[in-house]
Amino acid sequence: MNEYDDIINLPHFHDPTKPYMSLRDRAAQFASYKSLVGYEKMIEEKTEELLELD
Repeated sequence: MNEYDDIINLPHFHDPTKPYMSLRDRAAQFASYKSLVGYEKMIEEKTEELLELD
């Protein structure tokens, strides 16, 4: 038996006193999120290093 078997199929709770957030507002929360800041620059630098070794 899984430790979450007793709650896994319960319906999702929604507080009836609060309205649902619009999809537009929900999407806006993550619009500016960028998990890999600087990743592209790091790849470019590493590529240049490797090309210099040839």
